[in-house]
Amino acid sequence: MLLRHIRYFLAVAEQGNFTRAAEVLHVSQPTLSQQIKQLEETLGTPLLDRSGRTVRLTDAGAAWMRYARRALQDLDEGARAIHDVATLERGNLRLAMTPTFSAYLVGPVIDAFYRRYPGISLSIQEMTQDRIEALLAEDQLDLGIAFGQAQSPDIEANDLFSESLNMVVGADHLLAQRQHPLTAEELERQPLALLSEDFATRQFIDGYCRQQSICPWVAVEANAIGAILEIVRRGQLATILPAAIAQADPQLRSVQLAVALPARRAVLLQRKSAYRSAASQAFVAVLHQQAFMSTHANPV
Repeated sequence: MLLRHIRYFLAVAEQGNFTRAAEVLHVSQPTLSQQIKQLEETLGTPLLDRSGRTVRLTDAGAAWMRYARRALQDLDEGARAIHDVATLERGNLRLAMTPTFSAYLVGPVIDAFYRRYPGISLSIQEMTQDRIEALLAEDQLDLGIAFGQAQSPDIEANDLFSESLNMVVGADHLLAQRQHPLTAEELERQPLALLSEDFATRQFIDGYCRQQSICPWVAVEANAIGAILEIVRRGQLATILPAAIAQADPQLRSVQLAVALPARRAVLLQRKSAYRSAASQAFVAVLHQQAFMSTHANPV
């Protein structure tokens, strides 16, 4: 059995068609069919049902595919380990984070990392924590930044820093110069622009409001933190977001709440026992340093 047998089998299984799989693999269809036949002969059982218009996995093929994917993933990790450049003059890093971090953390961390390691190519995505964990488990990401404990047993979460949320308003908002904390009843009367309910931050806010026995006045709901911040900068609506966002933006102000939202722990997510590239280890070191500087500059 050869590596190409595994790749060819997975391509046919994913495409459900020999012709499309051959196009993806840039090989002829007869060559692909011959290689799959060799694989089936080696394993002693048919892996694909070719009787219908669409190629389907046999029971044996479905059982074997999970191990084939795992083997290919391990082999790809091994290839990256071999080609990993210890000097960090070259390399790549795949990073994802939950949305609120992009508003205040990603800028200084990426800037500090790039200044030290300009040869490392970075891919950064913004997504929900469950999606981050799924992609980490599939080895499609190297690192994730999110909140709380990992949901998957295949993922480990290590504490980074503590984050506090607060009401955030534009510099021209009526509450921008407020000197004393806002009560829960006053908060309930404020029109808010909040992230939509599928975001962890919104769920955290809703939980806080339930604890305070108030129903937030959600005037605007959006699925992009950039849109929320642009709306709030105009001065008519408030929001609830990490206090660090207001501290980093001269057009925003933080309004203290009489009953503060509980602090939450930002965590670094990684797949358990996964290979840690030199680029990944270097980024984690920079991330911890920036988190330490931020925490001590703006204690929470």
